[in-house]
This record gives sequence, C-alpha cells and structure tokens, in this order.
Amino acid sequence: MLSGQHAARRHPNRLPIIISAAATAILVTSAAAALQLNPEPTGLAAPVPTRPAADERADRGEPRESSVPVPTPTTPSARPTTSKASKRPTGNPNAGTCGVSYYETGSRTANGEPFNPDGRTAAHRTLPFNTRVRVTNTANGKSVEVRINDRGPFISGRCLDLARGAFVAIASLGTGVITARYEVLK
Repeated sequence: MLSGQHAARRHPNRLPIIISAAATAILVTSAAAALQLNPEPTGLAAPVPTRPAADERADRGEPRESSVPVPTPTTPSARPTTSKASKRPTGNPNAGTCGVSYYETGSRTANGEPFNPDGRTAAHRTLPFNTRVRVTNTANGKSVEVRINDRGPFISGRCLDLARGAFVAIASLGTGVITARYEVLK
C-alpha cells in the first residue's frame, strides 16, 4: 500500500479521497474511544444508582467507596410491610383509625397559645385549629374529646399527638403509642 504523500504524487486525483478516508478513520476511532469512556445505557435498562461519595456520608462514618452500585428492589416482597395502624385512612377524611401518641413538653402551640400538658388538646397535621375530635382507644373503648391547637405528629403512621392529659384519659402513659379511632365532631 502506498503512503498518502506518495499516492498523491502518483495519482493527483486521489488526494481528496485519501484525505476523506483518513478523516473518517479518525472520527470513527474518536467516537469508539468516547463510547468506551462514557457508555450510554441502551434498551430499557435504567441507570444504576450509586452510593454518595464519602464526604456526603461523613456523619455516618462509613468507609470511602466510590460509584458502588446500590441494588434497587424490584419485587413486591422487597417492600416493607405496614401494620393497620400505619395505613392512611381512606374514604371519610373526618374519621379513621391510626396511631396516636402523646407529648408533654413545649412552651407554645402552633396556634400561639401556651401549651398545657394536662389539657384536652391535640396536634394534627392538617385539621383547622379549634376543630373538635373524639379519639377512642380501640383496645379498651375509652374515648376523649380534644381540641386541635398544634401541628404534628411528624412520624409515619400517626395522625394525632395528644397532650399528656388527654392521653391519660384513654390509656396508660407507659403504652406510649396506641391504635385509636378518631372522628371529627365540628
């Protein structure tokens, strides 16, 4: 095979073809190298998530790892199960069953009034302030009427956080969290 310069001297009409072939070879080689450096996912496969760098996980004290694939659950059995108490109520937004806890510390409630730990008040994430709610312990049937004056609880599966005084009316403080029915009264 003749070199590019030698072929150009012997066949001057072939010079554009030789230059074009050489440029095409360079482009193909560059494209192949780029694909090997940055492979793109093909087909229906989704990109695999990677763990964060060590500086993002410094508070957890884990060893430094970079770009280690994290398995993603794909089967229904990989999902965590939930109990009846942690399911959101369906149907009537003014009644349902959920987890109920209590709190006894704080100085002011979300509506601005002083917090009374012995009061018959409660916290709910969305109900309007001053809404009256009847809460019934499903384990013993005892109930208490509370007034919404605060926001919370912010724990999954719980819909009400009663002031200590309201919680004691339907359950022992040692219980901590109960399953209860609630009904919005007005």
